[in-house]
Amino acid sequence: MENKRTCLYDKHVALGALISPFGGFDMPIQYSNIIDEHQAVRQACGVFDVSHMGEVTVRGKDAERYVNHIFTNDVTGAPDGQIFYGMMCYPNGGTVDDLLVYKMGEADYFLVINAANIDKDWAWMQQQAEGFDIDLQNRSDNYAQIAVQGPEAENVVEEVLGLSCRDLVFYTGKRLDGLGDAPDGVEAIISRTGYTGEDGFEIYGTADFIRGLWDKLMASGRCKPCGLGCRDTLRFEVGLPLYGDELSADISPIMAGLGMFCKLDKPEFIGKEALQRQKQEGVSRRVIGIELADKAIPRHGYAVLKDGQQVGEVTTGYHTISTDKSVCMALVDAAHAKLGTELEIQIRRKTFPGVVVKKRFYEKRYKKS
Repeated sequence: MENKRTCLYDKHVALGALISPFGGFDMPIQYSNIIDEHQAVRQACGVFDVSHMGEVTVRGKDAERYVNHIFTNDVTGAPDGQIFYGMMCYPNGGTVDDLLVYKMGEADYFLVINAANIDKDWAWMQQQAEGFDIDLQNRSDNYAQIAVQGPEAENVVEEVLGLSCRDLVFYTGKRLDGLGDAPDGVEAIISRTGYTGEDGFEIYGTADFIRGLWDKLMASGRCKPCGLGCRDTLRFEVGLPLYGDELSADISPIMAGLGMFCKLDKPEFIGKEALQRQKQEGVSRRVIGIELADKAIPRHGYAVLKDGQQVGEVTTGYHTISTDKSVCMALVDAAHAKLGTELEIQIRRKTFPGVVVKKRFYEKRYKKS
């Protein structure tokens, strides 16, 4: 099956981007190099094409009740514009996907899901919709999206794009009325969440609208185009999970250390009983951070050892760009997950000593007020 392409694909090619398959799309992995792009986001401003992400709208009388039914976080009584991070779970507590839920208005929700999971998530959402008075729409093919990230992001969005964003606080969003609207119902939306550990904005809209914004950003010289390569290094440094690595059908939010996004005091949601049991009784495996003494780089799937016996495996690993350390996240037996525990990583034919540390390898710098 042929990979999809975003509305910005031709612009990436024109910029000489390295293109590679990701989540069913041909996506830019890097333009110049990952280090330069990573540092641009940490120090100034970078822009990402994230049009591959999926969008689902939930509207109607039972919209809030339905979202609470499929979502681990609690949207009850939230003000318009509030955004929530959380998971959809299977009854056994395994993760269907992690996602963002935007409350756009009374009985009006906008859900953002991972590109590789669009078909699976959509099938799951439809299965759970029985008995709810809602209008559920998969709008993934209609929306395009860019993410403008970095300490200069606010100034760039206001001054280069002419879009009002200073009024947005962390994890809120709003409609950009009259911009990017189209007969198929696509609305322009701006939000302030980020997946990099830096301040930043996500802008959604029609393909034409997003192409126009991209061109303005490139012409300004104030925003560096960034690929998915540095998006991964940036999110990893601040301990943010990637579905398929730190979350999966076999890795629950509790195992991943994301219990704060599971509101177990809610009356009900799919997977609640299993997650409640995991929290009370403990889990057999946990996602942890490991720092190596050596500069060797741990990669996804490498074995984690204790006294020569495998006790887990690496989920994501890098030599960090911001802190110059070899670190990884790993899924290990819970008995070896305590901070300070000494472990080893098998890298090819050698083992390298490491120690369990917090998963946040670099402090987030979101603008929260």
